[in-house]
This record gives sequence, structure tokens and C-alpha cells, in this order.
Amino acid sequence: MESMKIAVASTDGVNVNQHFGRAEKFLIYESTPAAFHLLEEVEVAPYSSGKEDKKHQFDQARFAGVAEKISGCRKMFTVKIGDIPAAELRKMGIEPVVYEGQIADINL
Repeated sequence: MESMKIAVASTDGVNVNQHFGRAEKFLIYESTPAAFHLLEEVEVAPYSSGKEDKKHQFDQARFAGVAEKISGCRKMFTVKIGDIPAAELRKMGIEPVVYEGQIADINL
């Protein structure tokens, strides 16, 4: 396996425990055959504009802000993501992975 950057939606740095649309930060890791280590933590304006509105419309500007911060990653781990943002990430070459658990247990 070659080197790969991944983004993780996490509030505590230990678990994948954040919805893509609610994330205020992403942890960027690099995975190599020998190691899995944190490169940086990037803050973002959350993609979702309202806590109560479960049917929020796709907001290209908000999405672009998040996408810019995680560009270069090959995968993005989150507990939940909507169909439209997931499709937009795939267009960028980022595979969304729905996963809930410890970051250390991620198996690429």
C-alpha cells in the first residue's frame, strides 16, 4: 500500500464520531505501510447551516469551503453524510466512508 491521506470527522481525536455536515474540524492523517499518523487538524465552517433543519438544501459555497480543506485526501471517514455531499466528494476523488469507532481501528 502506498502513502494515502485521509480525513476524519472527530470531536475528540480518538473516535470517528461526527456527522460530515456538522463537523467543525477534520483530522488529516497519512497512512503508509509502516505508520498511521496525524498530519494536521483543519477547522472548517460546518457544511450544514442549521441544527434543526434536517432537510437543508445543498449549499455549494459551504461545501466548497469544507472540500478545500480536505482536498488531497483519498478517503473521508464520518458517522453520517448526505447523498449529495457524498457524490460531490466522489467527483473530487475522495471516497466517503461511513464508519463509527476508534480512529486507531480504521483499516484501510
